[in-house]
Amino acid sequence: MVNSNADAMGIIFPNSYDTLVPELVSDRLMASIPFASRYRMSDFVISSMVNCGIDNISLIVRKNYHSLMDHLGSGREWDLTRKNGGLNIVPPFAQKTIKLYNGRVEALESIKQFIRSQRERYVILSDANLAVNFDFKALLDAHVESGADITLVYNRQEIPQNPNVDIRDMYFTLDVNGEGRVGEIHMNSVQPGVQNLGMNIFVLERELLVNLIDEAYLKGQSYFERDVLAPKTGQLHMQGYCYDGYVARINDMQSYFKENMKLLDEDNLDALFSGNQIYTKIRDDNPTRYINGCKVKNVMAADGCEISGEVENCVLFRGVKIGKGAKVKNCVLMQDTVIEDGAEVEYLITDKNVTIRSGKHLQG
Repeated sequence: MVNSNADAMGIIFPNSYDTLVPELVSDRLMASIPFASRYRMSDFVISSMVNCGIDNISLIVRKNYHSLMDHLGSGREWDLTRKNGGLNIVPPFAQKTIKLYNGRVEALESIKQFIRSQRERYVILSDANLAVNFDFKALLDAHVESGADITLVYNRQEIPQNPNVDIRDMYFTLDVNGEGRVGEIHMNSVQPGVQNLGMNIFVLERELLVNLIDEAYLKGQSYFERDVLAPKTGQLHMQGYCYDGYVARINDMQSYFKENMKLLDEDNLDALFSGNQIYTKIRDDNPTRYINGCKVKNVMAADGCEISGEVENCVLFRGVKIGKGAKVKNCVLMQDTVIEDGAEVEYLITDKNVTIRSGKHLQG
């Protein structure tokens, strides 16, 4: 773990895109959704920042954040238990006269005095719906070298689709010239095919961020990309930073299932985890037990599992128990799920502490 300060602080928005996966966020937020057998979505961005020397990280939560607080704790697993900086979870103000924020502008306005008081020169803004092993040091170096006011990270892919939500309002695409400069930001693009799709990761100087938030808040603006960045492409030097590494983007239940299942392919698993280490909360459980007579094929299993039945093409989180004679195929089973003897499940996502009774047959 890198301990040197990178002269940058991180600000993460854990509740962004909660509306895209309502089934998973009734008691949690996007940042604390379990992913890849033993991690939470927030682990990837926080670990990437820590690995690059960023030791001052704040998460501006909106609601349903108790699960995230339980997971992150004091930040010890990420080496963020510090007197100065470290991990800072910022809840909304508990006053009747103050409403919950709607966008990044209002969220940043709520901690503007805190941002002003920090010592770092740069600020990195990020969402938590991406599972990515990101090199923030390379991003900072590119930002400084380009002399840009703001650097926007994007990757090359099609705009995600969600039949239940007008997802275009939640993503933006970039027009980038040959030198990497952003010419225009499109908030409601209907262009088909592969686009320069924003990853909602931004780098800019701390003082510039405060000035932009001051101006936007006075005008009653809410959204950072649409209201602050898009109208200023001609006034500010905005640089695009193309990320070509592995990205798992969660935008609906189908993508959550598919991105988990893709990690059963060793190439994808290596692409996500072969770089810097991804840290998470330690549970100190026993290794997975494979009982005599069980059949296991192409399974990612975390510690604490106990398998007595047949399991194929599954992602098992900590403490999952598969009973004798049970058949489990193509499933994502979250922490402490119990599949009792003789039960059969296929194409299923279970939440934590779910029990499938003996003899039941569930298929998605």
